[in-house]
Amino acid sequence: MLYPSKQVLTVSELTGLIRASIESEFCDLWLEGEVSNLRMPGSGHVYCTLKDESSQIRAVLFRSSALRVRFTLKEGMCVIVRGRLTVYEPRGEYQIVVETVEPKGVGALQLAFEQLKERLAAEGLFDERRKKPLPAFPQTVGVVTSPTGAATPGIEMTPESATRNFPPYSGASPTVTVSTSPAPIE
Repeated sequence: MLYPSKQVLTVSELTGLIRASIESEFCDLWLEGEVSNLRMPGSGHVYCTLKDESSQIRAVLFRSSALRVRFTLKEGMCVIVRGRLTVYEPRGEYQIVVETVEPKGVGALQLAFEQLKERLAAEGLFDERRKKPLPAFPQTVGVVTSPTGAATPGIEMTPESATRNFPPYSGASPTVTVSTSPAPIE
């Protein structure tokens, strides 16, 4: 034996000790970085690298966490994540397992809204050529609201009471039939 007084570890034993140390020390942390090497395989997990100007760390969002993200992650996006450090033992690499992710500087809901607008615009849904003019006297008007919603009293208003709330119309008097129907909430 070359060094009888030395404790010799296997690579697996050392990696396990490092993992236990890292996981106990960094079990809940917030981290800021730029998304790169973004991969979203069919499993639903999200893999990427978070980096700043001088360092990087691998990151993983498992499917259950990825489903709660309300916006689409993109390459180059600056984010703030909350998670825990662990060691991926087969490669001996440490990584952050992300539980939540927020875009830096813009709220998740605002970013999700902007991304939805971009996607719908790309589909041509805001194109002026697709818009149809509103008729002067619509035959049918649909309103979806709850029975206790703020719109309900206005919908149920009779034509007689409507003329008290609005100036009289000088043209032909339109007739509108109001019908209500309960609908299940999904």
